[in-house]
Formats: sequence, C-alpha cells, structure tokens
Amino acid sequence: MSGTVTITVDGREIETREGRTILQACDEAGVWIPRLCAHPELSVYGSCRVCTCLVDGRAAAACVQPVRHGMVVESDSERVNELRRTIVELLFVEGNHFCMVCEKSGDCELQALAYRLGITHPRFAYMFPERPVDAGHPDLMLDHDRCVMCGRCVRAAAELDGKPELGFLGRGIHRRVGADGGAGLAGTALRGDDRVATICPTGALLRKRVGYRTPYGRRRFDHAPIGSAAAAGDGEER
Repeated sequence: MSGTVTITVDGREIETREGRTILQACDEAGVWIPRLCAHPELSVYGSCRVCTCLVDGRAAAACVQPVRHGMVVESDSERVNELRRTIVELLFVEGNHFCMVCEKSGDCELQALAYRLGITHPRFAYMFPERPVDAGHPDLMLDHDRCVMCGRCVRAAAELDGKPELGFLGRGIHRRVGADGGAGLAGTALRGDDRVATICPTGALLRKRVGYRTPYGRRRFDHAPIGSAAAAGDGEER
C-alpha cells in the first residue's frame, strides 16, 4: 500500500505510515517504549533519551527517529534496558529526588520508570546540587531539585497554552527552566488551570494546595506499572 512502511520491533512486524517516528508507530501498535520528554500533545524534542532503542544495531532515540521500510528495532531487550537504567539512574543522582515525601509519589513518571526497570537504588554517587525553589506564583510552584530538563513545560506553555514565557536559562550543570525578567513564575501569565500546570512528568512544576489529595491505592501507578495501559491497547496513561 502506497505511503506505508513495515518495520520490525522485537521480532514483531508493524505496519505504519511514512513520516511517523518509531515511538509514534509503536504507540499506535500497542508496543510501549519508555519515555519522559515525549508527550502526544507536544512537538518532538528528543532530550531525555529514555526511549533509546537499537535501530539496525545502532542506538537512536525512538521519539525523533523516522521509520524506514525494513527497519529492525530492538527495544525490550536486556542490553537496551540497561542503557535506559543508566539514563534514569543519572537523572536521579543529578537532582534531589526524595520519593517517600514527594507529593508526586505514585504519580511520578520518573519514579514509575525506575520501578519498571528494576532500579532500587542508583549505582552512582549523588551530586546533591543546591537548587532554588520558585514559589512566588499564587497557584504554581517550580522545584528545580526535581526537574529533569525534559522541556515539557516549556513546550506546553507555548504550544498548548499560547504563553511562550518559559525557557532554559544558564548553561551546563547550571541550566534550568525559568522565565525571563528575573521575576520567576510570578512574573508570567501562567495560571493554575493551564495545561502546563499538569504536564510535568516529575514533581518539578506543581499546582499549589492540591498535593497529597489522592490517597495511597488510588494514584496512577499504584496498581499497574507505567506503560501497562498503552500495551493493553487502552491508550497512554497520560
């Protein structure tokens, strides 16, 4: 059929349309690939690399890699998942993530990925960076300790809320999400009911006064691991 291609993912043939990415093709076929920066409502970004697969034997990010007829993708294998474990562990140690007391616990995609990949503790030394908390906004809070620089909030504010007021400030290990002008979130037009307020995969950007409302046993990942809904054909957990 014109305009379609066939790829093989972990031994399974998947027919998809030209121009799709590996991640999009797999989502449509019910084959779940881990991700953090990718989101179905947002433009592709390719920053976190959690969706790394082996494509014809070479590592590539599934969220930005276009499909090609005859392409062979290795995703759910031990050597690929070991790459993902390393990436997720590094995200944990370069920030300050205290899952036991975090209001996003049970609903955090980073935490859920760690459980799914079998991570109980990182193999690397914690960096314990000193990062500020921006709590000046009446309805939103930005905790840089939990930020994994996925760029979801930056894209959501611009693409979904029509408010391109967030960006990346600084360089290297000092790079962070913020608003220009030095006023932080309080100096923006962002609101607590904007889409940006609920799109963060971790507990970095949160709405105030709603933490811990969902009891244990009813949180998003309390009963099934991340990716279960997509693999069952019920769509994304998001």
